[in-house]
Amino acid sequence: MTNNLYLDINVLQTVPSSNLNRDDAGSPKTAIYGGVTRARVSSQSWKRAIRLAFNADDHSDTPAGIRTKDAVKLLTEEIQRQDAGIADDVAAAKARDLINAAGIKTDKSDQTGALLLISRGQVEKLAQYALAHDQYEDKKALKAALKADQSLDTALFGRMVADDPELNVDASAQVAHAVSTHEIVPEFDYFTALDDLQPEDSSGAAMLGTIEYNSSTLYRYANLNLHELRHNIGDAATIQGALRFIKSFLLSMPTGKQNTFANKTLPNYVMIALRRDTPVNLVSAFEEPVHAGTEGYVKGSIKRLKQAAQDALQYVEAPLLAVTMTAYASEATDRVANLTDLLAQVEAALEKVAQDENAGD
Repeated sequence: MTNNLYLDINVLQTVPSSNLNRDDAGSPKTAIYGGVTRARVSSQSWKRAIRLAFNADDHSDTPAGIRTKDAVKLLTEEIQRQDAGIADDVAAAKARDLINAAGIKTDKSDQTGALLLISRGQVEKLAQYALAHDQYEDKKALKAALKADQSLDTALFGRMVADDPELNVDASAQVAHAVSTHEIVPEFDYFTALDDLQPEDSSGAAMLGTIEYNSSTLYRYANLNLHELRHNIGDAATIQGALRFIKSFLLSMPTGKQNTFANKTLPNYVMIALRRDTPVNLVSAFEEPVHAGTEGYVKGSIKRLKQAAQDALQYVEAPLLAVTMTAYASEATDRVANLTDLLAQVEAALEKVAQDENAGD
């Protein structure tokens, strides 16, 4: 995959009363778009949900990376796992000195100044290096260990290391803030809680309060630069990595107030496009908010999204692959029956592109 190649993932998903992603006051995040208030779920929130989904899927041999300030502690534990006879203080000193030698500063508590995203494979390689050397003068080797064996989430979402930009990883995926296709009005749930041991002759609640929430049909969008993903994790892992990203993006959901609202839903409509020229976010389909009428928001949102995809062809090339998945049969073209078929079509398209490019080399 030596040329430009992008995957666009467009999703419409209805979410009932919920508070998926809160601001500093505990209210659901919102945005003004098209002059009206929309429900919003930040890209950071959904990317974390995707990272957690990576650890929950059946690829236990390739878990998500670890984002932490305790890289020294993590490396210390790995050093002791590889050499059970090494003393605690010696292992900790080795870990601290190696992390510093790699160009990452630590404070008096052995914590890095900022969160560091690091893979299990990188921790293992650094531990091997620490045990094989008494001095850590080969900074080139250390940096190579910190850039090899990248976890899929690092390859997708990137890594910034302020102490040493050489350790940065460019993201291959972009995730948009999800916004509702329509205007929303914030609502409030007034709740009370009773004391089970409250005397019968007493009245009143032991606790009361309010929770802000809303319900919405969200437009979610992400894209994936296949060339950059290949650069980050190699040819062999690229296609399966892309499929894992698609699956996790479709099925994951932030867990804000999940126990309160039980709002875990599935997508209502999925549109995936494989493009050569440029990724295309179709959110402009909803700049004019959708109105519910008597059919709700989903059908109207699907029609808007389909029209926006068609209108985009005035500016960009027709995609190499365009496939949809939905329960609304009357609203779908190039429709597949289920997620397995969807992923199979994307996999076949990516393999064909790879074969064509290899044949041209």
